[in-house]
Amino acid sequence: MKINEIKCKTALSNSRLPGLDYSLNPYRGCQHNCCYCYVPNILRIDRSQWGSFVDVKKNIPVVLSNELRKKKPGVVGISTVTDPYQPVEKKYDLTRYCLEQILIHDLPVHIQTKSDLVLKDTDLISKFSDVEVMFSIATLNDYERKILEPYSSSIQNRLKAMRKLSDNGIKTTVFFGPIYPTVKKEDLPIIIDKFIENGAEEIMVDKFNLKPGIRENTIHNIKRNPILLDTFMKNIDNSNYFENIRDKLMESGKNKNIRIIDAF
Repeated sequence: MKINEIKCKTALSNSRLPGLDYSLNPYRGCQHNCCYCYVPNILRIDRSQWGSFVDVKKNIPVVLSNELRKKKPGVVGISTVTDPYQPVEKKYDLTRYCLEQILIHDLPVHIQTKSDLVLKDTDLISKFSDVEVMFSIATLNDYERKILEPYSSSIQNRLKAMRKLSDNGIKTTVFFGPIYPTVKKEDLPIIIDKFIENGAEEIMVDKFNLKPGIRENTIHNIKRNPILLDTFMKNIDNSNYFENIRDKLMESGKNKNIRIIDAF
């Protein structure tokens, strides 16, 4: 893993994502190395290089501080491209320093992560008037998670982190996606229960989207496991599979009185 310390010219970017006005990415590149990541397509990075480097924007807290004095108030999404709590954050604390600057203006903040490292900033996050921490969880099967998201936090650690943040009065939600094509329809009520038990107030759901390069990269990562590969290939192109998953999710959400946000 190559870590590059760089300087950035801007910190906040206008966001096109629903509910977000700005996006803030303290890092470029990601150590989690999820094989289905869409970011190489957006940043036009060779997929074979993804997961091998992280650019650390060392001056971003200062740049952010200057921009916040001029920007109109709005919701800041941290992070919309790469995980703000990937392992390198343990050394550089850039996400924390950025949060400190945003807290001065107390702008609404939406954090999305696959890491329990977010717990280190519980003290700071809890001070915001309007804040949400969304945990990306695509499966409850940690064996499969290790294959497709090799360097992310375990599913159990994410659930525990969500529970702890929720217990501290912080709004916590789940991005259930991209839903692995191995998830069974009959297991969905159990999965929803697990999210609710660990503090999820809302659940956003999305299917496994096959942007260019993702299919090939996913197959490359799971081809040593014939059973897993067979299930993936059986369902990944099956529109009926995902429609059935969506319908069951909506039904389960209604039955369990939790809002399901459809991103399919």
